[in-house]
Amino acid sequence: MKGLDEPSRPSRSPQKVGFDINVTREGKAIPSERRAKMNTKSADVSDPGVATMDTDIPFGLIGIDYQHGAVVVDNESVYSSGDSYGMFMDSMMWNELETKNVSFSAYYPYVRNVTYEDGLEAYSIPYSVEETSAGPLVSKTVRMAVDQLNMIPLEFQHITNDIGYCICDVTSDPNLQGLIHLRKLVAHNVASAGIFVNDVTLSQGIWHRQGYYRKVVVFEGDAKVGVGSENEKFVGYDALVDRMADSHRYYSIPDEIEVGKQFVEVFYDVEGFTLNGFHYEPLKNQYAKYMLYGLLPDNVFVYGRQYTFHIGLDLSSVYSEITFSPSVSGWETKIYENNDNF
Repeated sequence: MKGLDEPSRPSRSPQKVGFDINVTREGKAIPSERRAKMNTKSADVSDPGVATMDTDIPFGLIGIDYQHGAVVVDNESVYSSGDSYGMFMDSMMWNELETKNVSFSAYYPYVRNVTYEDGLEAYSIPYSVEETSAGPLVSKTVRMAVDQLNMIPLEFQHITNDIGYCICDVTSDPNLQGLIHLRKLVAHNVASAGIFVNDVTLSQGIWHRQGYYRKVVVFEGDAKVGVGSENEKFVGYDALVDRMADSHRYYSIPDEIEVGKQFVEVFYDVEGFTLNGFHYEPLKNQYAKYMLYGLLPDNVFVYGRQYTFHIGLDLSSVYSEITFSPSVSGWETKIYENNDNF
């Protein structure tokens, strides 16, 4: 690694710097008045878990000395050594900087084509679900005096959205309850590629979507839907499950919800039944399409939030009425390593 004015010299001993890694839950609570307007239901965050960083995958480090107008650490990959992370810095650089402050920021997982923009004092992180196994993490900026460096405390937070679904049978007529089988649930036009421009000075960033949208088959199988909100279940890959951690949740880039664009398809069957002496034949491949526009505050997904959409299937009106409402909470930041979609 180069110093500020000249290449590093092998005769000078490098300085070892360690990293104190802390991965946190992400996101701010949405004000209660907004939650009320959304008719939301609280998500299960009783066991939020902790986001994990794969020790085989490095995080990237950026270090900027604003006084000299120099990038002193440029997209350096930092690997773990056992249970800790550390790297060697050129000691000449510290001698040049003396007591000056350097701002450090990091992101995970490491990608090669990160670029620093001098005019913006920001760096850009590309992201695509086809290239990354999980939603990326970005640390808060840490400003430290170089002569006091021995450990850099990095606090990582998620910068994508975590999205999932719950479902139940809300039919009020007891004669029509318990007849629904979920067969398939598909989310359409999920934003899945973009550039995150992180302002190191302000320790905040903004997403620029790149126009790559995909559909996510959240569920495909045959699962009987529980009756009543007390029997609501999370939607898994091919089953309805009790725990959020076992459900099929996917990452997306924060997006603006547009009229007629983002929507969810629900396919379900209805068992045959007898009512008032008349037998009703089973219904197959019933279909409903529900738009997301108008469900979230300001019609935007905000990064670092966990969104759980609650679907209530109702057979009281010719087996077709479905209610649809979201809930928003602080993100449970556990990265689900077995998610086949990432």
